[in-house]
Amino acid sequence: MMTAVNPTFKFIAILVPGVLLSFVYDVFTPLAYLTFLIVVTFTLSDISFKKWIRLFAPFALFALGFGWTAALYTNEAFSGGTVLFEFWVMKLTVGGLQTGLSITFRSLCFFAMSLLFIFTTDTTKFMMSLIHQCKVPPKIAYGIIAGYRFLPVFQHELQILRKAHQIRGMRRLKGIKGKLTQFQRYSIPLLANGIRKAERVAIAMESKGFTGNRERTYYHRMTVIKRDWLFLAMMVGVLFIVALLSYQLGYLKIFSKKM
Repeated sequence: MMTAVNPTFKFIAILVPGVLLSFVYDVFTPLAYLTFLIVVTFTLSDISFKKWIRLFAPFALFALGFGWTAALYTNEAFSGGTVLFEFWVMKLTVGGLQTGLSITFRSLCFFAMSLLFIFTTDTTKFMMSLIHQCKVPPKIAYGIIAGYRFLPVFQHELQILRKAHQIRGMRRLKGIKGKLTQFQRYSIPLLANGIRKAERVAIAMESKGFTGNRERTYYHRMTVIKRDWLFLAMMVGVLFIVALLSYQLGYLKIFSKKM
Protein backbone atom coordinates (compact mmCIF):
# COMPACT_ATOMS: atom_id res chain seq x y z
CA MET A 1 0.00 0.00 0.00
CA MET A 2 1.09 3.57 -0.69
CA THR A 3 0.81 4.58 2.97
CA ALA A 4 3.70 2.24 3.85
CA VAL A 5 6.15 3.85 1.42
CA ASN A 6 8.79 6.12 2.96
CA PRO A 7 7.37 9.68 2.60
CA THR A 8 10.67 11.18 1.41
CA PHE A 9 10.97 8.61 -1.37
CA LYS A 10 7.32 9.15 -2.20
CA PHE A 11 7.94 12.89 -2.46
CA ILE A 12 10.94 12.34 -4.75
CA ALA A 13 8.93 9.86 -6.83
CA ILE A 14 6.35 12.58 -7.42
CA LEU A 15 8.74 15.53 -7.75
CA VAL A 16 10.99 14.01 -10.43
CA PRO A 17 8.18 13.07 -12.89
CA GLY A 18 6.58 16.46 -12.24
CA VAL A 19 9.77 18.28 -13.24
CA LEU A 20 10.31 16.08 -16.30
CA LEU A 21 6.71 16.49 -17.46
CA SER A 22 7.12 20.28 -17.46
CA PHE A 23 9.40 19.94 -20.52
CA VAL A 24 6.93 17.80 -22.52
CA TYR A 25 4.56 19.53 -24.94
CA ASP A 26 2.87 16.66 -26.77
CA VAL A 27 -0.56 15.24 -25.93
CA PHE A 28 0.18 11.52 -25.74
CA THR A 29 2.88 11.51 -23.00
CA PRO A 30 0.99 13.39 -20.24
CA LEU A 31 -2.29 11.64 -21.13
CA ALA A 32 -0.72 8.19 -20.85
CA TYR A 33 1.02 9.09 -17.58
CA LEU A 34 -2.21 10.55 -16.17
CA THR A 35 -3.91 7.22 -16.90
CA PHE A 36 -1.11 5.44 -15.05
CA LEU A 37 -1.45 7.79 -12.05
CA ILE A 38 -5.19 7.16 -11.80
CA VAL A 39 -4.63 3.39 -11.91
CA VAL A 40 -1.95 3.63 -9.19
CA THR A 41 -4.18 5.85 -7.04
CA PHE A 42 -7.06 3.37 -6.91
CA THR A 43 -5.09 0.11 -6.91
CA LEU A 44 -2.28 0.86 -4.45
CA SER A 45 -4.26 2.98 -1.97
CA ASP A 46 -7.61 2.96 -0.20
CA ILE A 47 -8.63 6.44 -1.37
CA SER A 48 -12.38 6.84 -1.80
CA PHE A 49 -13.28 7.57 -5.42
CA LYS A 50 -16.07 9.92 -4.34
CA LYS A 51 -13.73 11.94 -2.14
CA TRP A 52 -11.00 11.97 -4.78
CA ILE A 53 -13.28 13.14 -7.60
CA ARG A 54 -14.79 15.83 -5.37
CA LEU A 55 -11.34 17.36 -4.87
CA PHE A 56 -10.05 16.62 -8.36
CA ALA A 57 -13.02 18.11 -10.24
CA PRO A 58 -12.31 21.81 -9.37
CA PHE A 59 -8.68 21.35 -10.42
CA ALA A 60 -9.86 19.73 -13.67
CA LEU A 61 -12.03 22.76 -14.47
CA PHE A 62 -9.10 25.05 -13.72
CA ALA A 63 -6.81 22.97 -15.98
CA LEU A 64 -9.36 23.05 -18.81
CA GLY A 65 -9.66 26.83 -18.56
CA PHE A 66 -5.90 27.26 -18.45
CA GLY A 67 -5.43 24.90 -21.41
CA TRP A 68 -8.13 26.66 -23.46
CA THR A 69 -6.49 30.03 -22.87
CA ALA A 70 -3.10 28.61 -23.84
CA ALA A 71 -4.60 27.08 -26.98
CA LEU A 72 -6.04 30.40 -28.15
CA TYR A 73 -3.09 32.62 -27.25
CA THR A 74 -0.15 30.26 -27.59
CA ASN A 75 3.34 31.32 -28.62
CA GLU A 76 4.14 31.46 -32.35
CA ALA A 77 6.63 28.61 -31.91
CA PHE A 78 3.75 26.28 -30.95
CA SER A 79 0.84 27.71 -32.99
CA GLY A 80 1.56 26.20 -36.39
CA GLY A 81 -0.81 24.15 -38.54
CA THR A 82 -4.28 24.60 -39.95
CA VAL A 83 -6.52 27.30 -38.50
CA LEU A 84 -9.52 25.60 -36.87
CA PHE A 85 -11.30 28.61 -35.42
CA GLU A 86 -10.86 32.37 -35.65
CA PHE A 87 -12.88 35.18 -34.10
CA TRP A 88 -11.64 38.73 -33.47
CA VAL A 89 -8.31 38.38 -31.63
CA MET A 90 -8.86 34.67 -30.91
CA LYS A 91 -7.34 32.11 -33.27
CA LEU A 92 -7.23 28.37 -32.70
CA THR A 93 -4.79 26.32 -34.76
CA VAL A 94 -3.90 22.64 -34.73
CA GLY A 95 -0.61 23.44 -32.99
CA GLY A 96 -2.34 25.66 -30.45
CA LEU A 97 -4.95 22.96 -29.74
CA GLN A 98 -2.22 20.36 -29.19
CA THR A 99 -0.37 22.72 -26.87
CA GLY A 100 -3.54 23.50 -24.91
CA LEU A 101 -4.38 19.81 -24.51
CA SER A 102 -0.80 19.08 -23.47
CA ILE A 103 -0.89 21.80 -20.81
CA THR A 104 -4.29 20.54 -19.60
CA PHE A 105 -3.12 16.95 -19.23
CA ARG A 106 0.16 18.03 -17.61
CA SER A 107 -1.76 20.13 -15.08
CA LEU A 108 -4.03 17.17 -14.34
CA CYS A 109 -0.94 15.01 -13.80
CA PHE A 110 0.37 17.53 -11.27
CA PHE A 111 -2.98 17.58 -9.46
CA ALA A 112 -3.25 13.77 -9.48
CA MET A 113 0.27 13.39 -8.06
CA SER A 114 -0.41 16.02 -5.39
CA LEU A 115 -3.61 14.30 -4.26
CA LEU A 116 -1.84 10.94 -4.27
CA PHE A 117 0.83 12.30 -1.94
CA ILE A 118 -1.59 14.17 0.34
CA PHE A 119 -4.02 11.28 0.78
CA THR A 120 -1.37 8.63 1.44
CA THR A 121 1.15 10.54 3.58
CA ASP A 122 1.14 11.13 7.33
CA THR A 123 2.56 14.56 8.17
CA THR A 124 4.47 13.37 11.23
CA LYS A 125 6.05 10.47 9.33
CA PHE A 126 7.00 12.84 6.51
CA MET A 127 8.81 15.16 8.92
CA MET A 128 10.51 12.22 10.63
CA SER A 129 11.70 10.87 7.28
CA LEU A 130 13.10 14.30 6.42
CA ILE A 131 15.06 14.18 9.68
CA HIS A 132 16.39 10.66 9.15
CA GLN A 133 16.87 10.54 5.37
CA CYS A 134 17.43 14.21 4.43
CA LYS A 135 19.18 15.29 7.65
CA VAL A 136 16.75 18.18 8.30
CA PRO A 137 17.48 19.73 11.76
CA PRO A 138 15.01 18.43 14.38
CA LYS A 139 14.26 22.00 15.53
CA ILE A 140 12.88 22.87 12.08
CA ALA A 141 11.00 19.60 11.61
CA TYR A 142 9.37 19.60 15.05
CA GLY A 143 8.53 23.28 14.66
CA ILE A 144 6.68 22.51 11.41
CA ILE A 145 4.84 19.62 13.07
CA ALA A 146 3.77 21.83 15.98
CA GLY A 147 2.61 24.59 13.64
CA TYR A 148 0.64 22.11 11.54
CA ARG A 149 -1.07 20.79 14.67
CA PHE A 150 -2.17 24.32 15.55
CA LEU A 151 -4.20 24.79 12.34
CA PRO A 152 -7.30 22.77 13.45
CA VAL A 153 -7.09 24.49 16.86
CA PHE A 154 -7.17 27.94 15.25
CA GLN A 155 -10.13 26.92 13.12
CA HIS A 156 -12.03 25.74 16.19
CA GLU A 157 -11.20 28.92 18.11
CA LEU A 158 -12.34 31.06 15.18
CA GLN A 159 -15.72 29.32 15.24
CA ILE A 160 -15.97 29.96 19.00
CA LEU A 161 -15.16 33.66 18.50
CA ARG A 162 -17.81 34.03 15.80
CA LYS A 163 -20.48 32.39 17.97
CA ALA A 164 -19.46 34.52 20.95
CA HIS A 165 -19.85 37.68 18.85
CA GLN A 166 -23.25 36.50 17.61
CA ILE A 167 -24.44 35.88 21.19
CA ARG A 168 -23.38 39.43 22.13
CA GLY A 169 -25.30 40.86 19.18
CA MET A 170 -22.26 41.77 17.05
CA ARG A 171 -23.28 41.20 13.45
CA ARG A 172 -21.03 40.81 10.44
CA LEU A 173 -19.98 44.17 9.07
CA LYS A 174 -20.23 45.03 5.38
CA GLY A 175 -17.89 46.99 3.17
CA ILE A 176 -14.11 47.19 3.12
CA LYS A 177 -13.92 49.15 6.40
CA GLY A 178 -16.26 46.68 8.08
CA LYS A 179 -14.20 43.72 6.87
CA LEU A 180 -11.02 45.29 8.24
CA THR A 181 -12.70 45.92 11.60
CA GLN A 182 -13.99 42.37 11.68
CA PHE A 183 -10.53 41.03 10.81
CA GLN A 184 -9.09 42.98 13.74
CA ARG A 185 -11.72 41.56 16.08
CA TYR A 186 -10.75 38.01 15.17
CA SER A 187 -7.00 38.33 14.55
CA ILE A 188 -5.97 39.88 17.88
CA PRO A 189 -7.58 37.20 20.13
CA LEU A 190 -6.34 34.42 17.81
CA LEU A 191 -2.82 35.86 17.82
CA ALA A 192 -2.81 36.17 21.62
CA ASN A 193 -4.05 32.60 22.06
CA GLY A 194 -1.49 31.39 19.52
CA ILE A 195 1.38 33.02 21.42
CA ARG A 196 0.21 31.47 24.70
CA LYS A 197 -0.11 28.02 23.13
CA ALA A 198 3.32 28.30 21.50
CA GLU A 199 4.90 29.17 24.86
CA ARG A 200 3.19 26.19 26.50
CA VAL A 201 4.41 23.83 23.75
CA ALA A 202 7.97 25.22 24.01
CA ILE A 203 8.00 24.75 27.80
CA ALA A 204 6.57 21.23 27.46
CA MET A 205 9.21 20.25 24.89
CA GLU A 206 12.04 21.64 27.03
CA SER A 207 10.72 19.88 30.13
CA LYS A 208 10.81 16.58 28.23
CA GLY A 209 14.45 17.08 27.25
CA PHE A 210 14.08 18.37 23.68
CA THR A 211 17.18 20.37 22.76
CA GLY A 212 17.23 19.97 18.98
CA ASN A 213 20.27 17.69 19.12
CA ARG A 214 20.60 15.42 16.06
CA GLU A 215 21.86 12.55 18.22
CA ARG A 216 18.65 12.29 20.24
CA THR A 217 16.75 9.01 20.43
CA TYR A 218 13.49 8.38 18.56
CA TYR A 219 10.50 6.25 19.45
CA HIS A 220 10.03 5.40 15.76
CA ARG A 221 12.84 5.73 13.22
CA MET A 222 12.01 5.93 9.52
CA THR A 223 14.06 3.55 7.37
CA VAL A 224 14.49 2.88 3.66
CA ILE A 225 13.73 -0.61 2.40
CA LYS A 226 13.44 -2.34 -0.95
CA ARG A 227 9.78 -1.37 -1.32
CA ASP A 228 10.65 2.36 -1.32
CA TRP A 229 13.23 1.96 -4.09
CA LEU A 230 10.77 -0.11 -6.14
CA PHE A 231 8.10 2.57 -5.85
CA LEU A 232 10.55 5.30 -6.90
CA ALA A 233 11.74 3.17 -9.84
CA MET A 234 8.14 2.48 -10.89
CA MET A 235 7.03 6.12 -10.87
CA VAL A 236 10.08 7.39 -12.77
CA GLY A 237 10.52 4.30 -14.95
CA VAL A 238 6.95 4.35 -16.27
CA LEU A 239 7.39 7.97 -17.33
CA PHE A 240 10.52 7.06 -19.31
CA ILE A 241 8.71 4.10 -20.87
CA VAL A 242 5.80 6.35 -21.86
CA ALA A 243 8.23 8.93 -23.28
CA LEU A 244 10.05 6.22 -25.25
CA LEU A 245 6.75 4.90 -26.61
CA SER A 246 5.71 8.44 -27.50
CA TYR A 247 9.04 8.90 -29.32
CA GLN A 248 8.58 5.65 -31.24
CA LEU A 249 5.08 6.71 -32.31
CA GLY A 250 6.33 10.15 -33.36
CA TYR A 251 4.40 12.17 -30.76
CA LEU A 252 7.09 13.22 -28.28
CA LYS A 253 7.77 16.96 -28.19
CA ILE A 254 10.32 18.69 -26.00
CA PHE A 255 9.13 22.31 -26.00
CA SER A 256 8.41 23.12 -29.66
CA LYS A 257 10.80 20.53 -31.12
CA LYS A 258 9.49 17.16 -32.23
CA MET A 259 11.83 14.36 -31.18
